[in-house]
Amino acid sequence: MTFDDMRDLPALFAEPRGVAGTAGYGEASDLLADQHESVTFAEVHREVLHPFPARPSRVLDLGAGTGRDAAALSRLGLTVVAVGPTAELRAHGQRLHPATGIEWIDDHLPELTALRRRPERYDLILLTAVWMHLDARERSEAMKHLTGLLAPGGRIVLSLRHGPVPTGRRMFEVSAEEKIHLAATTGLHALHHSEREDPLGRQDVHWTFMALQAR
Repeated sequence: MTFDDMRDLPALFAEPRGVAGTAGYGEASDLLADQHESVTFAEVHREVLHPFPARPSRVLDLGAGTGRDAAALSRLGLTVVAVGPTAELRAHGQRLHPATGIEWIDDHLPELTALRRRPERYDLILLTAVWMHLDARERSEAMKHLTGLLAPGGRIVLSLRHGPVPTGRRMFEVSAEEKIHLAATTGLHALHHSEREDPLGRQDVHWTFMALQAR
């Protein structure tokens, strides 16, 4: 064994890294499934329904959770790819929405390795309660990859959670202004920005909803 081989030993025997932003989600998947499915797609996204594309369109639902939004969009006739790194939540989604034609993929931000290997580009990328799980470096990397996955004129619709971080979770405070600035560095411009109360009725939580478009 050479010295260079020995330098590689720590990496070879290291524990595989998990997806940091998913901390706590697998363990709480049953509770989260009940929460997600207790409100409808239309209720959650009422502020940003106007930027959603008409059919036929391709939609990428990143951090799809239980598939509530993916299923609603599929029923509208859109082609939907649902992406989630938490096996327990994907299993709930496949159980709850088995007949909707959703394609489920195991992948995660910021790298999106599996998606970037595919040729498809998307008219809409949906990020519901996802972006605040990424730190500043991850947000910058993810923004470049997301822009690369958009079809010409495609849109990103996302929501940002504000409020106390639940125990065991990983979240960061992200402003709409930061998101708009970061999007502009990759050629996207803002179509919509609004604030609203929590759909689940939590008094200490509120949300920012945004829509961005590729030029």
